[in-house]
Amino acid sequence: MGITSFYFLCFFAILLIVYYSIPRKFQWGFLLLGSVAYCLLAGQGVLVFYPLVSVGACYMGTRLLDMAPAEAEKRRKCILAVTILVNIGILFALKYVNFFINTLDGVVQLFGGPDRLISGVDFLVPLGVSFYTFSLLGYVIDVYYGLAKPQKNFGRLALYGLYFPNLISGPILKYREHAAQFFAPHDFDYKQVTQGLQRMVWGFFKKLVIAERLGVLVNTVYGDYEGYPGAYIWVATVCYAFQLYTDFSGCMDIVLGLSQSLGIALPENFQTPFFAKSVAEYWRRWHITLGVWMKDYVFYPLLRSKFFTNLNQSLRKKFGKKRGKQYATFAAMFVLWLTVGIWHGGDWKFVIGSGLLHWFYIVMEELLAPPFARLNERLHVNGEGRFLSGVRILRTFFLVCVGDLFFRAASVGDAFSMLGWAVRVWNPQVLLDGSLLQLGLDGIETAVAVFSLLLLWVVSLKQRKEPVREYIAKKPLVVRWIMWYALLFAVILLGYYGPGYSASEFIYQGF
Repeated sequence: MGITSFYFLCFFAILLIVYYSIPRKFQWGFLLLGSVAYCLLAGQGVLVFYPLVSVGACYMGTRLLDMAPAEAEKRRKCILAVTILVNIGILFALKYVNFFINTLDGVVQLFGGPDRLISGVDFLVPLGVSFYTFSLLGYVIDVYYGLAKPQKNFGRLALYGLYFPNLISGPILKYREHAAQFFAPHDFDYKQVTQGLQRMVWGFFKKLVIAERLGVLVNTVYGDYEGYPGAYIWVATVCYAFQLYTDFSGCMDIVLGLSQSLGIALPENFQTPFFAKSVAEYWRRWHITLGVWMKDYVFYPLLRSKFFTNLNQSLRKKFGKKRGKQYATFAAMFVLWLTVGIWHGGDWKFVIGSGLLHWFYIVMEELLAPPFARLNERLHVNGEGRFLSGVRILRTFFLVCVGDLFFRAASVGDAFSMLGWAVRVWNPQVLLDGSLLQLGLDGIETAVAVFSLLLLWVVSLKQRKEPVREYIAKKPLVVRWIMWYALLFAVILLGYYGPGYSASEFIYQGF
């Protein structure tokens, strides 16, 4: 039961009505039942077992931490380690065991071994396993360090771990910042409900009108890149960057809007990432909650660890205080981005496309920033001027597109092969001779896609200044209704859905 389906909308409508009709003290329990029901209806019902085991492990672990005396540090560390290992073990078994098997087989083949040393396994994977696992691990770590109080009610912790909007594609939560509102009573608030529904409509527009439409062109080229070399690959890669953004951010709009209508505010996951002037800034705007989690629970602990403390001191002695500290930071960043890449999936294309390639980008940005600043100063050029800012935005977008090419390609080998076909063949004429209309979208469909992207661009520009929904809310009643109904009918008339068509799953739903 995907969240763009008619059945899900019926499920949500019933849940919303009952939620505000029952006594407020029962609302959190009803949300838990609704979340379990969603897990049972969304696919293989048995998969709800996995998040329940993770919740159970975290519940027991934090209870034991709470009972352990503060001076029993070894016992507390042991409890923390076991709790983390149980959750990471489940995640590893479900998502990464084949990654390591395939990597081992590849290494064996390089040394003349058999094509298949170990057979892979095929597990059914529950919704949002990486998202709820990281949310729960953050909770356990915060309890260990005294940043959060352990939850003594198993049902309430289960709601935090299984909250159904959050299971689809995140965002990743922090218990100490977001959990309390799950258990608080919520009165019906007309503004919250209507704004939540408005945001859901905008999310449906992104997903069904833009992402699904661009996916047709992307699938055509990436499915036969040797037949569509050169400019075709670049166009498809740019389209995929927009498809990935509208798919993921559209999902977030639906999820956050749905949750807002229930009175629960989930953290934002995007902040106009395509206006970023550097790759580092891009990642502060893209999948924000993953970046925050990685910094809080991977990067900063690494820098404080004994190994990196010693490495920092050693590099400072060898290269100087400033440069040595920078090199030690780069080493910790390598581990960080390796982890980010692995989080995205058990395949080297994710490790490169969403991880190590971006590490390389950011390191080069840091190393090249001082000489470029000196060059701008000598030439009396304003590095923050409109022209150079535009150039930096386009440069960042191009670098991100190269990473997205690895992300979308069938394999690392295909990604390098596509890059070869993209640079070897010079055929810019296909941009103007109508050849692009042979990629699955005719003239009308292409016009719809272009107009929709222009609308997205205008809204993104406005969003940088003030929330668009607040801006629309200031308009006269007639204007507000015209704008929202126009958007709704655009989804109804132009969206890819209905009998005989099944909208693809959200791209990040598999993570």
